[in-house]
Amino acid sequence: MGFTMEGARAKTLIEQDERNREVVFPFLNGQDLNSRPDLSGRRWVINFFNWDEARAKSYPACYEQVVNLVKPERDKNNRKARRERWWQYGELALGLYQSIVGLQRVVVQAQTSSLAMPAMVSTGQVFSHALVVFATEDLAMLAVLSSAPHYWWAASRASSMKADLRYTPSDVFETFALPELTSEMRAHGERLDTYRRDVMLSRQSGLTATYNLVFDPACQDEDIVELRRIHRDIDEAVCRAYGWHDLVEHDLDHGFHKAGAYTRYTIGPAAQREILDRLLELNHQRYAGEVAKGLHDKKTGRKAKTNAQGLW
Repeated sequence: MGFTMEGARAKTLIEQDERNREVVFPFLNGQDLNSRPDLSGRRWVINFFNWDEARAKSYPACYEQVVNLVKPERDKNNRKARRERWWQYGELALGLYQSIVGLQRVVVQAQTSSLAMPAMVSTGQVFSHALVVFATEDLAMLAVLSSAPHYWWAASRASSMKADLRYTPSDVFETFALPELTSEMRAHGERLDTYRRDVMLSRQSGLTATYNLVFDPACQDEDIVELRRIHRDIDEAVCRAYGWHDLVEHDLDHGFHKAGAYTRYTIGPAAQREILDRLLELNHQRYAGEVAKGLHDKKTGRKAKTNAQGLW
């Protein structure tokens, strides 16, 4: 917390020295993602990356804050590396930030929430450990991650915290057999991103408040009904991308259905079961194909990504 500050303080630091833009960034966490209408973080944060202390000192006002608010806590830390490199984050997540170089935006989702709904946000900010970041700006990926097939796969594979879903990428995304990312999905992803932003800003409501209305059968406001229609279109487009035209033709039974402790606007129970069966079959097929290609042979030095169910 010693690295963080309110927006007014960040503005003052940058006004005092334009160079501070190089180390002061917006900070986005899961709560802000789900609660703020513009998907922005409430706070800003100092980031000295993996720099040495001498370089950090060249930003004196920011360095002073970290000396005063971070170092006293780090001096008591049991981990030697965190005591000695107290001006750096405990976990730098270098792989994450290297993977999004050159991207203007990425798909993110709160790791733990009742909503389990991704959104597109800008890069150039620091992401909390409580967010799952998908290193892509492809709106087709936003569509598939917002779809009922992905949600029900996540619900069947993820752990839970109280009544909320806890999205663990290794258990959920890495075992999820992605469809081809089609132009139809991309168009629906763009529609979702654009229209939903307009709804949230006009209502001044965050993702959670907005989807509380989407999932409430009593709400028949025109903009909320349209959001439901967009999600229905996404579900159908994703099914077509998998080649599951029969499911679309026989109706996915969209409506208000139980999802754990909550009610959700989603596909019906029979469609849920059928899609989960097909996704599991796809998972096994793709794993078997990789084994046949030698991708999981010990001699190659690569290991299968498996969980207790033997999933790919």
